[in-house]
Amino acid sequence: MKEFIYITIISLFVTSNLYTQQIADTLFQPVIEQPAYLLGEGPVVAIDEAHHNFHTKRGRYQAFAKVLQKDGYIVRSFRTHINPDSLEKIDILVISNALNERNVQDWSLPTPSAFSKQEIIALSTWIRKSGALLLIADHMPFPGATKELAEYLGFHFNNGFAMDTVKQSITIFRRSDGSLADHVITRGRNDAERIDSVRTFTGQAFQADSDARSLLVFGTSVISLMPEQAWQFNDQTSRISVKGWLQGATRKYGNGRIAVFGEAAMFTAQHTNSGWIGLKSPGAEQNQTFLLNVMHWLSEIL
Repeated sequence: MKEFIYITIISLFVTSNLYTQQIADTLFQPVIEQPAYLLGEGPVVAIDEAHHNFHTKRGRYQAFAKVLQKDGYIVRSFRTHINPDSLEKIDILVISNALNERNVQDWSLPTPSAFSKQEIIALSTWIRKSGALLLIADHMPFPGATKELAEYLGFHFNNGFAMDTVKQSITIFRRSDGSLADHVITRGRNDAERIDSVRTFTGQAFQADSDARSLLVFGTSVISLMPEQAWQFNDQTSRISVKGWLQGATRKYGNGRIAVFGEAAMFTAQHTNSGWIGLKSPGAEQNQTFLLNVMHWLSEIL
């Protein structure tokens, strides 16, 4: 066990070096043969930038925004507090890796909520009426910053690092072994949109209320390491098995829809000194189609 922990710690430190050097791939140009909407005529998608987000439209989520725009969505930045007025003219809100101001430069405990009670209630009310939310919170400290919001919506985040004790930092969810669940999102609209595998890059594990639908399900060899400071691990670091826990799920919420993921890099393209992270990575060949299927479900095409 100690040998495994040592190997895992080394792997995590290597991975942390990659993640701290993440740079958006500004040259990424998606190819979409059958866009869902005419250019600029799709639903309005707003990417949250009001909560110290690690991923923004012009930053590390440039590729994410380009994929959506190529599919016909209108993509905007969301730079204000969440309230009924700010949500009124958008169809889908994307929140990726929000942080409380306390953790912007300090990824250690405590990790207070990035959202006020008023914002959480306003967002919940908007979704119930007919809004759609794509909520993404990666590894610690991001789950801690989003925990209160997630709990209110029926998802239960773990403020840790999901690591496969066999595969280390590489996680591929496959239809063939059941870790990629059968879902309208993984079936798509036709055979070309069928998803058989999705790759993620570390992230967190979470649980959900019974009426949620699983998408990405962890297997028997995955644990969550829960350090007091991000990327700082030792023999005393808390750890639990997260067998059967989720890294992706959906839930219908009143008249609205919610999709939740415990990893962010899977939906964008970034590069580091050591190679690609995200849509250009080996094993992530279907990630772009998977992202579009998620958006189509939120848009009620699926």
